[in-house]
Amino acid sequence: MAVEVFVANEQEDEPVELERWSELAGQVLQAQRVSERSELSVLFVDEATISELNLRFLGREGPTDVLAFPMEDEPLQAGRFPDSGGSAPGWEPPESPGSTELLGDVVICPKVARRNAAEHGNGYEDELALLLVHGILHLLGMDHDDETEAEAMEAREQELLAAFYTAAEPGNSSWHLRP
Repeated sequence: MAVEVFVANEQEDEPVELERWSELAGQVLQAQRVSERSELSVLFVDEATISELNLRFLGREGPTDVLAFPMEDEPLQAGRFPDSGGSAPGWEPPESPGSTELLGDVVICPKVARRNAAEHGNGYEDELALLLVHGILHLLGMDHDDETEAEAMEAREQELLAAFYTAAEPGNSSWHLRP
């Protein structure tokens, strides 16, 4: 059983190869030793949608490139347990082979990614790969609130990209995931 990665393209501004991003996300989660019973959602959205999310959840106006929404609740239990409403002291529901840990959602705006890629001197796919890894690391608790955290997060992003992603050659849009 592998980590479940759900990827959806909800925009039409830029091309997105869902299978490749799903595979990269799965490899990153595996490298981060995430439970195989975990689920992650990756959504590619337009500028209006990411602008709305950015304002609603972060209080910031305008579009951004990536947002991460970690699931902070207890893992979702698949199936029913007759005693799940039990209130005995120390009672805990039994772990089920069907229990799932919902990691959260990574939301990426490809149109903003395309603009940022040009500004950063990256290819479009390279920028998407970085944003996906960045968003996943946020879901897993990494952040860049201070210089030390930012350096650690950036170093881990680069390690993961070096391990699982090969950048496109200049002038060539083809790229592939490392085995």
